[in-house]
Amino acid sequence: MDNQTQAQLYLADQRGCSQIEYFRSFHGFNFGSYVSEHRTPFGALKLLNDDTLKAGSTISMQVEENTTVMLLPVAGGLEFKSSLEAGFLEAGQVQILSLAAGMSYEVSNPYETELINFIQIWLTDQSNELAPASHQTNFDLTNKNQLLPLVAINTDDQANHCQHIGFIGSYTGREEAVYQTRKAENGVFVFVLNGAFEVQNRLLHERDGLALSSIRNGEVDFEALSNEALLLLLEVPMYS
Repeated sequence: MDNQTQAQLYLADQRGCSQIEYFRSFHGFNFGSYVSEHRTPFGALKLLNDDTLKAGSTISMQVEENTTVMLLPVAGGLEFKSSLEAGFLEAGQVQILSLAAGMSYEVSNPYETELINFIQIWLTDQSNELAPASHQTNFDLTNKNQLLPLVAINTDDQANHCQHIGFIGSYTGREEAVYQTRKAENGVFVFVLNGAFEVQNRLLHERDGLALSSIRNGEVDFEALSNEALLLLLEVPMYS
């Protein structure tokens, strides 16, 4: 039995929610008016919002500290705009924005009638060495049963800079895998986008999350329990 690894479940039906006429957001962590003592940031992972935006609408976001932002379309495409770059994202793409404190960005729904659903992730950078930048990663989910890289930001370990690593994977039922952390002291956050998984002997359904720290041997094992099961995995520094 693994008595070392620390785990916290983030069940989909226990998330915070903000809603206005044209926008709905489910919050995995404290955000806006949603505050819970059990939903403080998980290490560098400050925000994981599951957002739905109506046709023709736009939202604006501003970061208060140096932050890596990940924008991941789930249903439909989206338009994004910042002082660094503007563009369009669709399924199979993720946009990475490295933003300095005070910078902002916009997300828009370009369609006339369709809702869009997307994930916003914020990973804070305490190194004070972040250089504003923007880049896009493409991935192909027809490549089954493997973790596909979303982002890898590697900096000089001797300077104690941060390292954020993200993956996405589509799995067939009963397929098993093990993720090995790059750094033993890092934590891992798993978020199920579709289907069901068993992760470290814990059952996760669609839009459930699981935070793991002090991971024994740095190994995270998981098994897909349904076909077309889709998993998001983030390895993050564990800031105090």
